[in-house]
Amino acid sequence: MATIFEKIVKGEIPAYKIAENENFLAFLDVFPIVKGHVLVIPKVATDYIFTESDNTIAELMVFAKKVANAMDKSFDAKRIGVSVIGLEVPHTHVHLIPINNVADMDFGRPKLQLDKAEMLDIAERIKINL
Repeated sequence: MATIFEKIVKGEIPAYKIAENENFLAFLDVFPIVKGHVLVIPKVATDYIFTESDNTIAELMVFAKKVANAMDKSFDAKRIGVSVIGLEVPHTHVHLIPINNVADMDFGRPKLQLDKAEMLDIAERIKINL
């Protein structure tokens, strides 16, 4: 069965896309822990990041860096935090999160519920800075 991320890649499920090329996709997390929480994925599904090829990992991080640099310009945050957990969806994904302190990266905190207009605004703010 296809993962939710595979369905997003195929266009079967809508997403707030930030950036895309032939191999990677960045989009807003619909269950963010902070405003501006972005997921970056390879389009080809692999369950565990450390089973990806060296080239895929390198290209994924270079792609994520471009998105993170745009996020830096879009939010009043000290850093863009990076996390790879890999338990929620069996598809390699990198979390990019605007942070001001370590607690901002706590995945145990309640998820935000943002409306469509706010999500579109956040996505546009990032895309403008790409």
